[in-house]
Amino acid sequence: MPHFVNTPYTLPVHDIVHRPGEMREHTLDITVPEDLGAGQIAVVTGQALHVDVRLEGLHEGILVSGTAIAEATGQCSRCLIDISEPVEVDFAELFAYDASEEFDYLVHDDHVDCEPVIRDAVVLALPFQPVCRPDCPGLDPVTGERLADVGERDAPEVIDPRWAALTELRTNLNDQADVTDGDISHGAPGATSDHDTVDHDTEER
Repeated sequence: MPHFVNTPYTLPVHDIVHRPGEMREHTLDITVPEDLGAGQIAVVTGQALHVDVRLEGLHEGILVSGTAIAEATGQCSRCLIDISEPVEVDFAELFAYDASEEFDYLVHDDHVDCEPVIRDAVVLALPFQPVCRPDCPGLDPVTGERLADVGERDAPEVIDPRWAALTELRTNLNDQADVTDGDISHGAPGATSDHDTVDHDTEER
């Protein structure tokens, strides 16, 4: 059996070991020694963690239950600004006396280490994709600006580069057609119509 190692999460239980029905209550104010969580939001190292713990003696071991309260910090998964949100979780696990029992946790040298129990409860309570607000619009896909600050914009038309040359050719042809139509409708400078020529010849005769 592993020997007892003192951590900020450990509590003595020598006064209730093998005494079913006995109960003790403890309060822990811990400066988190390692991050609780590894995603976009976590209760980070140095953050305050408040824990209310109840220890109850049972025939099989010690029932450890309580509530952990802390502040988680991280980044919005949509717009990437810094965010924080409170975390409050309940936990309950049995620490067995006998290693042969089918339990995940054991009493070591009349102590229980609550760290894995509290860690699992806090991490499971953290959002997988935290957001600064439920309707956060995220970032502009082109400029990278936060849309909540600048307002939503219509996405610019994206032209496949394979068609860019064809699009340019079509634009040039349309421009040339517009110029030709203008020449026909207004007439070229100095141009004389066939009707005017016939009338002039008649007058001379």
